[in-house]
Amino acid sequence: MNTTDVNQKFNDSRRALMRGVAARRRSDGSYAAIVGYDRGEVIGRDGLDTTRGTAALYSSKPAWHGLGHVIPGGISDIDTVLRVGQIDFEVEKRPAEYLWNGDIRQVTDHWVTVRTDTGDPLGIVGSRYQPFQQRRVFEFLEDLADTHDVLWESAGALRGGRRVFVTMQIPDSITVDPGGLDDEVKLFIVAINSHDGSSQMDTLVTPWRVVCGNTERFALQDARYRIGIRHTSGALNRLEEARRVLGLTLKYADTFEAEETALARTDLAIDEFHALIAGLWPLDDDATARSKTIARKRTAQLDAMFRAETERAGRTAYAAERTITDYLDHVAPRRPGKSMTEEVARATHLMEDTDGDLKTKTHRRLMLLRR
Repeated sequence: MNTTDVNQKFNDSRRALMRGVAARRRSDGSYAAIVGYDRGEVIGRDGLDTTRGTAALYSSKPAWHGLGHVIPGGISDIDTVLRVGQIDFEVEKRPAEYLWNGDIRQVTDHWVTVRTDTGDPLGIVGSRYQPFQQRRVFEFLEDLADTHDVLWESAGALRGGRRVFVTMQIPDSITVDPGGLDDEVKLFIVAINSHDGSSQMDTLVTPWRVVCGNTERFALQDARYRIGIRHTSGALNRLEEARRVLGLTLKYADTFEAEETALARTDLAIDEFHALIAGLWPLDDDATARSKTIARKRTAQLDAMFRAETERAGRTAYAAERTITDYLDHVAPRRPGKSMTEEVARATHLMEDTDGDLKTKTHRRLMLLRR
């Protein structure tokens, strides 16, 4: 059976980037990517919290960046994970105050969330906001999975502790084309909790094990299911609602597995793949020379990616879908807005799933080709 571990693929590609000519060494000894979807990104600046001097990360497997505390095979003791992941701090609400003409005044209905280990402020929240402490998030995931003997895959903090993540592997996985391609996709349950009031706590099923800021974005992007939980009193006790959503997701996963298997068993000729590209990015009859040039370059890029993917997945509709998805996520050019770099523009596309409609259209058109 071929096991698709997106985390390992990401690790391998990043290590290759560090070793290859696709990165340049900077004066401070770090490396910056000079090609690809993350061109300009400095390798090692991955968003991990370093408040205590080292990266706040625990992982059962080494991450691409080599940072954090690795315990091979994983551990199940929550206190140990909290300690080695450097997320054993709590978060308190303190009144928001300001200085005016020598007097300290309090802001009505506004509070500052504060780390109890350092006193660092994390964000401004309202009176109804209830911090979710790290240990409670672990217990919530245990209750959600209805097991208290979990092996925790990863845990850590990002952006100075403003965001904290926890990952656990679940036994269920998706197998594409059983007995044929046997492409198994591992799934994880991830909780991404914010302490700055910027978002709800996201709980999701995803093929990504979160180990840095990049993988946090990818986990959100590729989530098989996602439920947001507001920071209010008692919210983490509503297990039945969360399990109901998870149950719907597992049914969806069954459907997803069946459809992807059908695509893996559908042969696709190169001409049919080119026809798919033309349908997804149609050219008007009066298209400019520049538009035609862009279309030719895009087709050539996709053709090369498809031929490479067919070495693993065969010349199939499944390989075509993976090619289109990888192109949209990691290769397609992005025009950054004002004061925005290309990598930030790409991350924004990933987070907001800007290409979701195009991916859905790709899937539907390929499903029509089933034989």
